[in-house]
Amino acid sequence: MNEWKKMSAEASKTRVVEALKENVNFNEGDALGYPVSKLDTKVFFDAPFLKDAPVLMAFVANPNHIGCHTLGSSESAFKGTQQMEREVLDMVAIHIFNAQPDQFDGYIAAGGTEANLQALWIYRNSYIKHRGASPQEIAIIASEDTHYSIAKGSDLMLIDFIKVAVDFETRSINATDFEKQLLAAIANGKKYFIVVANMGTTMFGSVDDPSVYTNLLKKHGLPFFLHIDAAYGGFIYPILAANNELDFTNPDTSSIAVDAHKMLQAPYGTGIFLCRKGLIENVLTKEAEYVEGMDLTLSGSRSGANVVAVWMILKAYGKDGWFEKVKILELRADWLCKQLDNAGIRYFREPFMNIVTIRSEYIPEAIAHRFDLVPQQHSGQNSWYKIVVMDHVEVENLTHFLTALEAETP
Repeated sequence: MNEWKKMSAEASKTRVVEALKENVNFNEGDALGYPVSKLDTKVFFDAPFLKDAPVLMAFVANPNHIGCHTLGSSESAFKGTQQMEREVLDMVAIHIFNAQPDQFDGYIAAGGTEANLQALWIYRNSYIKHRGASPQEIAIIASEDTHYSIAKGSDLMLIDFIKVAVDFETRSINATDFEKQLLAAIANGKKYFIVVANMGTTMFGSVDDPSVYTNLLKKHGLPFFLHIDAAYGGFIYPILAANNELDFTNPDTSSIAVDAHKMLQAPYGTGIFLCRKGLIENVLTKEAEYVEGMDLTLSGSRSGANVVAVWMILKAYGKDGWFEKVKILELRADWLCKQLDNAGIRYFREPFMNIVTIRSEYIPEAIAHRFDLVPQQHSGQNSWYKIVVMDHVEVENLTHFLTALEAETP
């Protein structure tokens, strides 16, 4: 098990260099059989500054992380950085989502969308392979605030999507609407369910209570898998919320998706998929016979440089340092909410999250454009604008916003 402890910049650089030495070196030896090489030298080159920039060094070295490195063998040509991927997964699965060591599989995906699709793909195939289900008998359950990747997955997997209403003010799941839709789905022949619960919705940062779904499904004796979409909240909510039902301590949780290119500030195109052992095998592509090991991922070939970036960020802080970082963001969001309360402005804010979503009637359009506030919808009648308190959003920036808002308010 890899511990999530802070590491000096020099030690991290040494670790990356050692890992790259274990990978195939296309500048040396007779590596003839790989459909990959170093990056094209007309554009990318081994500049002297790379020795002090480990992520760029890995980017130029171009490791391919095809396959799943927590299960079976993998392409031996890139074993050095593959080990770093396993260390990243340990840090995230064990130290953030409370998985037991060696009791999970996963990989660094191209983002939260891919990680969500991976989950839907696994569970659809599981029902088909092990229960003899048809796609028409399977349904996805998620709230109306759920990320659009779930609707995309419904379309791709040819399985219906039951979209559950939420309360306008609290963004909590409407249990009455869920029961009504579930009973209608059962009457229409649905027998197997994939539940998606949110740990931080994209617009509101709202966090679902998964038991609203799972208790009713259990009451009716219906089989289900529970997937947690923590794409936004995964690197802040479980750090600040001491106890929650959205990690692997919940026996109903089967998988978790999290983005590293949001809160973690890794390069775009970096997500993480995690699931319990015994599940990912449902998407084995047997036809990938030329791949050493098993092809169990949606994306196939993946950049090892993204792995190095995530590893270095996690090691730059350590668990305690990361808590301090996100705690500062929480305190800034607390400060903003206090100012909005004093001004009588209505908003939604999930505890332990750094998104503050303000009712649109309080935000003049000019202010929304000036401060790049994100609307709930760009066409039609918009009801909300959100502020995301990220690393660059300091109290000074929030003060500028509040001063401008006050000046525009009649």
